[in-house]
Amino acid sequence: MKKKNKVKEPITLYETWQGHIIIDPHIKGGKPVIKGTRLPVEIVLGSLAAGMNFKEICKAYMITLEDIKACLAFSAQILNEEKFFTLPPLS
Repeated sequence: MKKKNKVKEPITLYETWQGHIIIDPHIKGGKPVIKGTRLPVEIVLGSLAAGMNFKEICKAYMITLEDIKACLAFSAQILNEEKFFTLPPLS
C-alpha cells in the first residue's frame, strides 16, 4: 500500500513569512518588503504573475527562494484574513 503525500497545512506555511517580511513606515511608505531590502512583496508577486520563475526572480532581485515563498505565504495569510462581499450589479 502506497502512502499518500501529506500536504502541509496552510497555517504551517503562513508562519514561514514572519522572518522574511517586514512592514516599516520608513521603508517604501510602510509597504510590506523583504527584510534587509527595499523590495516590496508586490514586485515579487507581480514578477511571478508576469511569468518569471523562482530562479529568475532570485537572480534579478538578489533574494532567496525562501524570500519568495515568504511573499506567497504572507499574501495567502492576508487573503485568508480578508472578508469579501458580493455586490449586486449596477443597473
